[in-house]
Amino acid sequence: MRTLCSSTLIGEFFVIGFAGLVAMKHPDLSMGTVWTVCGIAMALCILLCGVLSRPGAVVIGWALQVGLIASGFVVGTMFVLGVIFAALWWASIHFGRKVDEIRARHAAQAA
Repeated sequence: MRTLCSSTLIGEFFVIGFAGLVAMKHPDLSMGTVWTVCGIAMALCILLCGVLSRPGAVVIGWALQVGLIASGFVVGTMFVLGVIFAALWWASIHFGRKVDEIRARHAAQAA
């Protein structure tokens, strides 16, 4: 699960950075505000990659997905990208757990 979820989070890292570049052109937002929010979200993506095996990390990942979708109120395209990444997050968790179960079964059979 870690590999798939980490791949999704790294993809989100870049999407958030590019969305920050687009959001800088928004007349009502200061550059400091945009990069504070984007920086926190980008740092959260990287930190989550390291703690995915800990309890609560998947829930924090879901909160990040909700935030990504909500960022569509600032950058309209993020509604679509947020939904896509939420679907990828779900798939990473769902199929990652299946892969982990298969690996555990093979390891038990080998032992």
